[in-house]
Amino acid sequence: MSLFAVLRLPREILFGVGQRHALASVAGRTGRRALVCTDTRFAATPVFAEMIAALQAAGITVLVHDQTLPDVPRDTVAGCVEAARGFASDMVIGIGGGSCLDMAKCASLLLAHGGGLGDYYGEFKVPGPVLPVIAVPTTAGTGSEVTPVAVVSDPECTLKVGISSPYLVAAAAICDPELTVSCPPGLTATTGADALTHAIEAFTAIRRPGDPELPQQHVFVGKSDLSDQFALHAIRLLSRSLERAVADGSDIDARADVMMGALAAGCAFGTAGTAAAHAVQYPVGAVTHTAHGLGVATMLPYVMTYNRRAAAAEIAVVGRALGLDPAGVEDEEALADAAIGEVSRLFAAIGISPTLAGLGLPEDRLDWTAEQALGIGRLIKNNPRSFDSAAMRGLVRAAYDGDLAASAL
Repeated sequence: MSLFAVLRLPREILFGVGQRHALASVAGRTGRRALVCTDTRFAATPVFAEMIAALQAAGITVLVHDQTLPDVPRDTVAGCVEAARGFASDMVIGIGGGSCLDMAKCASLLLAHGGGLGDYYGEFKVPGPVLPVIAVPTTAGTGSEVTPVAVVSDPECTLKVGISSPYLVAAAAICDPELTVSCPPGLTATTGADALTHAIEAFTAIRRPGDPELPQQHVFVGKSDLSDQFALHAIRLLSRSLERAVADGSDIDARADVMMGALAAGCAFGTAGTAAAHAVQYPVGAVTHTAHGLGVATMLPYVMTYNRRAAAAEIAVVGRALGLDPAGVEDEEALADAAIGEVSRLFAAIGISPTLAGLGLPEDRLDWTAEQALGIGRLIKNNPRSFDSAAMRGLVRAAYDGDLAASAL
């Protein structure tokens, strides 16, 4: 089989302790007027004040929008853009968690092209370049600093919605593990679990033929030789350090591993895409209002078990990346089972609920959840094993009951 790969990434990625101090230099090469999107918590920190002071000392005029909310409500983007319209920014800097980075992407889009966010929902709806975005994450999970996606919540839509376009890839990503040290254990756990889910779903996604039109019509094109390298690197780093980062937030080596793992996972799923665990989380999250990373991680062992029939070889490779079987046992079936067991063990160790019931999903919403998940075609089409209605209902029921074996049926 001939190699085929697609990769869309920022033109510059800076990673390492202290790299936040490069922000002024990177911004100075990008423009002179910066809209900065963050949230009220981070805006009140001394490190944020230092970053803004450095930008201003470099001759960059700054407008701070510090009202970013979780899940980026649609109308808050409109408010940010309206406030910034007369500022004439030539770049947007997102500093914070995934929602702050997504706010920056959305603001850059609307400042460049106008209209409302609803005009751009889906894939390839953005008509051209947006204002350059510099992404500075302060959590390690979403990978938004390198992905072509912005996720928002819209009161007219039951589920969260996404805007997916290569034009939304940030111009630069600056990832400094020191910025994540203040993340509490629960947030470290859910964001890190999100990153591991990104990596495993990207690595086990369907592989498609190398049709030249495929990446011109779809943002997410399935696994490839390049996305696989990023996914496996992410799995190795997260499996060895996520528990340590949750247990001791001051462990900067563990923090660096987890942040690099989240970055690499974003590089992987930004073109490979994610699959059924994410599809189920959307309706679950809408009902339970639980964190995205918590929902996808709860679902991942069940989805891996469901996919084992079609992707045992890939799941076995995941097992090796998780640190299992260093001697090279050739029994793929046994190693795939061990990989699923290790993911379940790791998530339990960091406090991830093992069931949808534990997330608060009412039993009378199971069929609705399955129906909604099955309808998210951009994710379901990526899953290595296909679904029909009965299979999806069975998967959701198994995850609700905590019956891992039943999810294989």
